[in-house]
Amino acid sequence: MSVTRRTAVGLVLCAVLALFVPPVVVLAVAAALMAAVAVDVQLARRPLLVRREFPHTLARGVPVELVAHVDGTGATVRLRQPLPPDLHMTPAVSDTYELHAQARALRRGRHVLPALAVAADGPLGLGRWLHRPGDDQEFTVYPDLPAAWRLVESMRRGGFSDPGQLIRGPLGLGTEFESVREYRPDDDFRQINWRATARTGQPMSNNYRIEQDRDVICCVDTGRLMASPIGDATRLDLVFDAVVTIALIADELGDRCGLVAFSDTVRRVVPPGRKGSRGVIDGCVDLEPVLVDSDFEAAFQRVAGGKRSLVLVLTDLVEPSAARPLIDAVPVLTRRHAVVVASVDDPELRALSDQPIAGDPVSAARATVAADMLRDRDRVVAELRRAGAIVVTAAPNRLTAACVEAYVRTKRMARV
Repeated sequence: MSVTRRTAVGLVLCAVLALFVPPVVVLAVAAALMAAVAVDVQLARRPLLVRREFPHTLARGVPVELVAHVDGTGATVRLRQPLPPDLHMTPAVSDTYELHAQARALRRGRHVLPALAVAADGPLGLGRWLHRPGDDQEFTVYPDLPAAWRLVESMRRGGFSDPGQLIRGPLGLGTEFESVREYRPDDDFRQINWRATARTGQPMSNNYRIEQDRDVICCVDTGRLMASPIGDATRLDLVFDAVVTIALIADELGDRCGLVAFSDTVRRVVPPGRKGSRGVIDGCVDLEPVLVDSDFEAAFQRVAGGKRSLVLVLTDLVEPSAARPLIDAVPVLTRRHAVVVASVDDPELRALSDQPIAGDPVSAARATVAADMLRDRDRVVAELRRAGAIVVTAAPNRLTAACVEAYVRTKRMARV
């Protein structure tokens, strides 16, 4: 319960009247005013019927509409939608019986939208009552699925290289022996079957069949480096946008996609499965970064012994000391699997390194540190490539597309 500005003005007038009229009169006026306030508050307390429409599932960064309506009571009302962290809404307040707002979730996970707060004034405008009608609503924020589906549609329209037109890659990489046939001039010499050649007296080649259904495993680092913000998102949010897109495209291409999320321990495993995008998407929802160093070797051991796969490792490469365990562990994977290491390129770091050094010593120091960090990152990238991994670094708005391109390119080359 509270009083309105009109009541406060009335009390001030009573104090002024006390200077000119007998105290009995002032007390009578004040008593009448407080009685009117009490009646007004009781009228403002009448229950309100409020309807609110808000989706139970959202995609990170994608606007949705919130609509709230209070049935007319004849009184003045003010609607306000309390907000949980990482949910932005415009507007969040309305001085009418309706609230139409655009909401945008900035963080994946399961959240709670509090009940509406409605301040209702009594008919006289002297008393006000704060209502909390309705219940709190749980909602789930997924990675940016609309953007993922747009990339899938782009692939259907030929926006990426057609993975159906596979070319022959290195032998033993994603191929299975099928038959022996006569040697052709464009055959790789490693295909020659020397025993069949000696037996028949003419050159013979092994014929290999490209495996059409492959395993794609997304190894996601959820350690401390993935908590750093880039714009409105964390590195981990951007990485999971790429992961769900890869899972949906794997469904489209007939591959099996799985997930291994890890920090200092393996936190979640979704085994590769046909049409496995649903499991991968659900596995991405509530994983948040933890402030520990990640154990790459333990995570890679979960993948190393399985069927030859494309392993997409999503992590951060900026800090050399944290990247050293990754460099040491990558050979565990490259001995058997095709490995792609992907990382977000921080645009602010790039901008600092590219800015001209002026007379300001602080700006010069920032530019120098940024350039050193990028050089360290380039050395990490070079070491990973020497270890046999494909390395992808891209700006936040390009990371998902870059990962998809690496996946399709690797598939076309029959490397998985």
